[in-house]
Amino acid sequence: MIYKGDIKPIDDSPLRELNATHIQQMLALTKLTNPGPFKERTIEFGHYRGIFDGDKLVAMAGQRMNPLPYAEISAVCTHPDYAGRGYAKLLMQQQINRITSEGNVPFLHVRRDNPHAIKIYEGMGFETRTVMHFYIIGK
Repeated sequence: MIYKGDIKPIDDSPLRELNATHIQQMLALTKLTNPGPFKERTIEFGHYRGIFDGDKLVAMAGQRMNPLPYAEISAVCTHPDYAGRGYAKLLMQQQINRITSEGNVPFLHVRRDNPHAIKIYEGMGFETRTVMHFYIIGK
């Protein structure tokens, strides 16, 4: 999906920059929510932000691929106990604003068997650009 909207003002004060000290929590959150591939060094792609409840990471999003002028929003996920609070939407909008302010175009991948996420992304200004097929080959 590709973003066709504009920058929208948000209050991003609840968002914290994620760094190497957060990797274990990031791995646990992505293992629980399965937003797609996420490994120990994925944070190195950059721009990961999170929302915490105390010291517990409960939602996050970041960037992965950057084939200019495009930038992929990645690992958008919220702990199930914190769903419905608008955390993913806030994190997404922060990423959208950051990417578009740099003159780039946000894009993302979403599984077509995830209609809830697709509806949210469409409501934020994303449009389906193409359907892609992925194959995972195991040993």
